[in-house]
Amino acid sequence: MIYLAFGSNLKSKFGCSSFVINKAYGELKKFGIRIVSKSSFYKSKAYPNPKDPEFVNSVILVNSEIHVTKLLNIILKIEKKFGRVRSQKNAPRTIDIDIIDFHSKNISILNKSVNLTIPHDSLESRLFVLRPLAEINPYWKNPRTGVIIPFLIKKIKCNKDNKITKI
Repeated sequence: MIYLAFGSNLKSKFGCSSFVINKAYGELKKFGIRIVSKSSFYKSKAYPNPKDPEFVNSVILVNSEIHVTKLLNIILKIEKKFGRVRSQKNAPRTIDIDIIDFHSKNISILNKSVNLTIPHDSLESRLFVLRPLAEINPYWKNPRTGVIIPFLIKKIKCNKDNKITKI
């Protein structure tokens, strides 16, 4: 199974963040990627600048037999369609789609055209990914560390800048 995380904190010509994420779900289906389960939407402060607009986040579980680099290319096409501009790291964006887990494999691809690490190195500190992921799979464990999601969530320090709200 494959888990994808979605985030958005800018409106686009397609509408508000939650609408853009829903439309992006539909784009995945056009590429033959079947959605098995979806989390609720959550609001979270922007990182690293909490003064940026708040994010809307979600996680979905999908099923597909495509190769990870093909999936990445599909994701990049979808992000581009919905106005994603990569101006600087962690800048506000209309949509961001990350591969959280790809068939429980540890993946590292670094070359001229692809820079991909699955699971993401910072995953265990990202409550805005872990909470929605736990909603659809409370038994998920990090393929790299083997740590289960309830423990990961419990060890994250919650403060005003690292808090999420179900919407």
